[in-house]
Amino acid sequence: MQKSVFVEFKPKNLDRYPRLDTVLMVEKALFKHDDRKLSWIWKHLPKKVMWTTFLTIVDYLEHSGKILVDKDKTIVWIWNPALVEKVKREGVEI
Repeated sequence: MQKSVFVEFKPKNLDRYPRLDTVLMVEKALFKHDDRKLSWIWKHLPKKVMWTTFLTIVDYLEHSGKILVDKDKTIVWIWNPALVEKVKREGVEI
């Protein structure tokens, strides 16, 4: 059996670390506005966030497997919590 490897997240463009409430706010906005451009989502956040902080959060969410950022900077939400719960309940057959 192959052992999984931990890949550390190394932020780019880091002025400061975002607070948890800011990360959650951006995550909610990305989920709500799936298939929108990054700049549009940033402009329509409930609270103002610095662009570099926003990009750090986006990089983290992409690294963690919740979103994909397309070539034209469109967000695609890929995280499926319902599927995760189903796998936890029923297990996985190999």
